[in-house]
Amino acid sequence: MAPGWPVVLTDGDVRLRPLRRRDGNAWMALRAQNTAWLEPWDATSPVPVRGPRPSFGEFVRSLNRQARSGAALPFAVDHQGRLVGQLTVAGITYGSLRSASIGYWVSRHVAGRGIIPTAVAMASDHCFGALGLHRVEVNIRPENGPSLRVVEKLGFRDEGVRERYLHIGDEWCDHRTFALTVEELPPGGLLARWRARR
Repeated sequence: MAPGWPVVLTDGDVRLRPLRRRDGNAWMALRAQNTAWLEPWDATSPVPVRGPRPSFGEFVRSLNRQARSGAALPFAVDHQGRLVGQLTVAGITYGSLRSASIGYWVSRHVAGRGIIPTAVAMASDHCFGALGLHRVEVNIRPENGPSLRVVEKLGFRDEGVRERYLHIGDEWCDHRTFALTVEELPPGGLLARWRARR
């Protein structure tokens, strides 16, 4: 089980919290309103998925199982008390690696306001502190300018291109990997540095 799950992290108007079944209507409306904005970056299955898509409730239950097992931290992203996106710490691994990756999306109507950099900084600090991880990475399509700005603002180190890393749409797409290790954290953590730079 992830230490202390469920976890709620807050900084000013930005809050990370577990996704709830009652978020279903707001979550689905956001995804529908942002289809063109998000679809070019959304991971897909290279194998055709048969049968009905899971309900939102089943989706939330699956995320909670991952959180309870310690494999992931699936957060809703709230801004000023309203759901505006999602952030997931995935692939949490201990042992000699002690690493995880962070993925996220945010509604276009609030993009560029510092919400996702704040959320990534809070989640990263939690990973390094409460979870005791050594490394956190973010993988981004080279064409995804808004996401590239997030890791640039936070000072993640560019580790280069992973060729054909993730399936999106109908093809395997290259991604650039950005990472931080605990040794690279500034005094006070990533969130403190981000606040000072804003």
